[in-house]
Amino acid sequence: MYSIRSLYRIGRGPSASHTIGPARAAVIFREHYPQAHAYRVQLQGSLAATGRGHMTDLAIEQALAPAVVSFDWQPDLLQEFHPNGILFQALDESGQEVGKWQVYSVGGGELAEKNPSGWLPRMKSIYPLTTMTDILKHCIQNGLSLWEFVEECEGKEIWDFLAEVWQAMRAAIDRGLQTEGILPGGLGLARKAWVFYRKVAISGENFLNEGMLPAYALATAEENASGGVVVTAPTCGSCGILPAVLRYLQEKIQCTEQSILHALATAGLIGTIVKHNASISGAEVGCQGEVGVACAMAAGAAAQLLGGTPRQVEYAAEMGLEHHLGLTCDPVNGLVQIPCIERNVFASSRALSCTRYACSTDGCHRISFDEVVKVMKQTGHDLPSLYRETAGGGLAVTYRFPPQRKPRK
Repeated sequence: MYSIRSLYRIGRGPSASHTIGPARAAVIFREHYPQAHAYRVQLQGSLAATGRGHMTDLAIEQALAPAVVSFDWQPDLLQEFHPNGILFQALDESGQEVGKWQVYSVGGGELAEKNPSGWLPRMKSIYPLTTMTDILKHCIQNGLSLWEFVEECEGKEIWDFLAEVWQAMRAAIDRGLQTEGILPGGLGLARKAWVFYRKVAISGENFLNEGMLPAYALATAEENASGGVVVTAPTCGSCGILPAVLRYLQEKIQCTEQSILHALATAGLIGTIVKHNASISGAEVGCQGEVGVACAMAAGAAAQLLGGTPRQVEYAAEMGLEHHLGLTCDPVNGLVQIPCIERNVFASSRALSCTRYACSTDGCHRISFDEVVKVMKQTGHDLPSLYRETAGGGLAVTYRFPPQRKPRK
């Protein structure tokens, strides 16, 4: 199981798999064919179906600039390896192919190949245990917290990395709370975080206590939707949930900075377990792999901050994922706005509900986190492709306005 460094990525939204991943792939391809006169890029499956709304073409064009880039959109070309396929072709002055590369954006900004070329950096597995059950057993036998297990595997230098992650998360919230206007993409969707934050600040004490949480989630999710810098947690589409919960609790119960970093480590471990054993790709398993996993991460992190035992942390995470099973990925016009932004808000609240429930018990329950992860993976594979980030079903076809932007020639 890989480092949590590969789960938390700082980059520009609106999508880790459709923006950050393809841009990274384009940079790698350009490095191998820097003298190419032009590039042709075939976007396959979900990348073609929702790539325009996710600004996939713009991210790739910027990465390959100043060369001319042409796109071939193939939404019905579903590769068996993963639905987010990209075929890069380097062309000479006569338009002849001088090189090509098939790569896949598999979620959270990570890239993979069916046939390894040696182009992608080799990632080293650093976790000897890959299930929550085995990790819990190890921690209980050795008197460790989950964050201490992370340090045991990652080394003490992980805290400098997580401090950078937390700084980026806080910055995204702060920018989102102070920015007004319309989100890009053509839906005419106005930012709400600033208004929400102001109304909460002047309301009564009871509303103030609960109101800041959705304001923080809105702020981050809207920053992502506008192409701002966010942290994948575990994806861009679900990036508002964990930061909102952590900032809310830091202010509510006066957590130290170090406690927040410990909570980020635990959340990263939870997300990495899911990523290793199932998927965090909306194109592969639907939104349950994005918002559902983010809710699990936030619930587990919150349980730790509230003094929960490792078993209570696991229980909170299990409920966070369990109660998002079957959640579809059906972005309107392929934009990470409707219903994505509001899902960040409500999943943040649900994460705290799971935390309170778990911490009120002894942590014992019938269905384990690992079992829910298996069910989530199978459920995602059973979902028709229209509900897996293709904008072909659900809300994406119920509400269409206005037409999607035309692809560049």
